[in-house]
Amino acid sequence: MTSVVNPNTATAITAGVPARDRLELIGLGGLVGLAAAMQVSIAAAGICLGVTLTFWALSLALHHDRVHVPRMFVPLLVYAALTLVSSAFAPDPRASFIDDKQLVLFLIVPAVYQLARGSRARMILNVIITVGALSATIGIVQYGVLEYDNLGRRPEGLLTHYMTYSGVLMLVICAVWARLLFSRDRLWPALMIPALMVALTLTSTRSAWVGACAAIALLLALKRDFRFMTLLPILAAIFFAVAPPQITGRFYSMFDLKDPTTRDRLVMLRIGEGMIRDHPLTGVGPNMVEREYARYRGEDDSQRVNPHLHNVPVQIAAERGLPALAVWLWFIIVLVIDLAKGLKAQRDGFLSGAAIAAVVGMLAAGLFEYNFGDSEFLMLFLVLVTLPYAAERTDLV
Repeated sequence: MTSVVNPNTATAITAGVPARDRLELIGLGGLVGLAAAMQVSIAAAGICLGVTLTFWALSLALHHDRVHVPRMFVPLLVYAALTLVSSAFAPDPRASFIDDKQLVLFLIVPAVYQLARGSRARMILNVIITVGALSATIGIVQYGVLEYDNLGRRPEGLLTHYMTYSGVLMLVICAVWARLLFSRDRLWPALMIPALMVALTLTSTRSAWVGACAAIALLLALKRDFRFMTLLPILAAIFFAVAPPQITGRFYSMFDLKDPTTRDRLVMLRIGEGMIRDHPLTGVGPNMVEREYARYRGEDDSQRVNPHLHNVPVQIAAERGLPALAVWLWFIIVLVIDLAKGLKAQRDGFLSGAAIAAVVGMLAAGLFEYNFGDSEFLMLFLVLVTLPYAAERTDLV
């Protein structure tokens, strides 16, 4: 499939769906809309998610079918349960439980697993990449024309924050590089890559840079093709040759321990350590880190308050406890093992490649940013990591 705009798209969507089962067809349409909307509007993504989940559930009820899930969904369920326990023991349980509404996003996994079966998974990945390239173009225009060209005003596409925008771009970059390296049709993804890479660079978001570089390096290593390995020094040379001074300066700041944001992140790690030490089993509770932050900060700490700790493992352990962190790691390990098996078996290799790159990118960027708690990022992440499981299913009737 060379493009998401393809005469066979309608066939791909409706393939094998009985005429009487319009409910699943509408749910699939909602999922396709979600694949596009979560990159441009959280409100539109919420509507599409609601359509997807509603008609997926109605279809199951109509056919008296049970919910099918990939095995990585089990640790996610346990993680959700431990999150609710943590909220129950939080200083303000009501406020903490309100934050737990994000757990609904985990239902994306069984919905995608059911609705994106077989060849539909490839079509949805194409939608994600195409919309991502369009979103990247908007970011480039913002930087070059609308003066989103400084740390106080960075490209954010049509999303609400540059950090969210850069994290979503990073995940799309994982998908498009996997599509380039592990599929026979390389022209289309090759055309998408420049806009995505340039837009991510212009966001000046160092955590997303780290995540994208780690993911691309992994994919190139998995490909084991010397021709592609030469791309890394070439891309680095192009970056230093054409990047504006403020971009290269931002890059060098990653290695400056005196940089204010670097010092702040070290402080956050220390504060997170204190929260974990005092609340090892249940943490301080979801949505409670900001409230408890002042109790743990020192007199010389520059940041009086922070909504989160800019580190995924530390944030999870601090707000939900060490058992929740252990279960989250269980989820990651199961996911990586399954995706590695899928990639090795060459079953929709680029889907498994995109998913495993997304995991690596999330983990690398997540050392400096709490991306797993960002709704737009989490939605796209869950879709990408579930698509390889769904592609293995051929039970379309």
